[in-house]
Amino acid sequence: MPKPERTAAILVAAGRGLRAGAGGPKQYRTIGGQTVIYRAMEAFSGHPDVFAVQPVVNPDDTALFDEAVAGLRHWPPTPGGATRQASVHAGLEALASEKPDIVLIHDAARPFVTAAVISRAIAAAGRTGAAIPVIPVTDTIKLTGDAGDVEATPERARLRIAQTPQAFRFDVILEAHRRAARDGRSDFTDDAALAEWAGLTVATFEGDAANMKLTTPEDFAREEARLASQLGDIRTGTGYDVHAFGDGDHVMICGVRVPHTKGFLAHSDGDVGLHALVDAILGALADGDIGSHFPPSDAKWKGASSDQFLKYAVERVTARGGRIANLEVTLICERPKIGPLRDTMRAKIAEISGVHISRVAVKATTSERLGFTGREEGIAATASATVRLPWDDKGWDDKGWDDKGRSA
Repeated sequence: MPKPERTAAILVAAGRGLRAGAGGPKQYRTIGGQTVIYRAMEAFSGHPDVFAVQPVVNPDDTALFDEAVAGLRHWPPTPGGATRQASVHAGLEALASEKPDIVLIHDAARPFVTAAVISRAIAAAGRTGAAIPVIPVTDTIKLTGDAGDVEATPERARLRIAQTPQAFRFDVILEAHRRAARDGRSDFTDDAALAEWAGLTVATFEGDAANMKLTTPEDFAREEARLASQLGDIRTGTGYDVHAFGDGDHVMICGVRVPHTKGFLAHSDGDVGLHALVDAILGALADGDIGSHFPPSDAKWKGASSDQFLKYAVERVTARGGRIANLEVTLICERPKIGPLRDTMRAKIAEISGVHISRVAVKATTSERLGFTGREEGIAATASATVRLPWDDKGWDDKGWDDKGRSA
């Protein structure tokens, strides 16, 4: 049996993306609720046949990069160069000591690459040594002169649009880049063109029309609309929780430690705001309630921090291919006063759930001194969550299995 190929990937992310308009480098902007670079890197980081993901970034973007790809598997980023070609060369040199067999070179501005395209790239490079994904041209193409007049109409059947990841035998493409650097050639717009110049035969394999490069503001608008159209199952869930006061000097509310003359009587930390939110999200998913996923009879949840419950509920949405559109909490109590901490609580919920703070609302009211909240015996909370899911007819039970036995 032949030895398996060792495949590494280079993610080119050092550009400034000026044609994408205001808002900073396009690879760090969000699309569909997630940064462009996270989406682009995730497919490689999670691919079982890719042992190393080497990012190439602008040194000024280190903090942006770390925040944008938090949680993904990758190697320490290496600084990019003044051109895309120089950045790819830097990534290749960073990987040289590992001696991969195959390298995939991908633009961070292509956030919709799939595992299937990556697998086809690896297979094609293994067969041919140099291969790129392409898709057919559907429009008629015209060649024009300096005055804008049509000079020729190329045969459309032979034209292809090149995409990334472009795949090569590592030693061959590294030597080609080194040779170009020695010869002062820095004008290649992609690695296939450089490979052709170096005398390599570049094969093609099936690309993916969705694997487009984000370049202009119109690209972002179009892809946001496309992603939103795929999440047509809009659901709203509600939640309610209450906890009595006991001894203590603080209470946890919406993930924030709030000084108080009392504490909560609770199995976990008693965070009524987060507990109500968890139930609201699970309700929107028709996925049980907080007690079914975190039973108070289980000793391991004794004193547990409720942020992990909210993270879990959000992960249930993500596992279904969905997005959270809005989270809202209403706290009912006489004291402590919520108003001064409202935005702090919103920010904490946004941090835990991974949604923008503009999609998080925290409100507070009293019960006009009526009932147990009016007597300051405890705090109640109501919550609502709106989530968007892909529309399908699958049924999911409260353990995350659909009606055909598949896991979320």
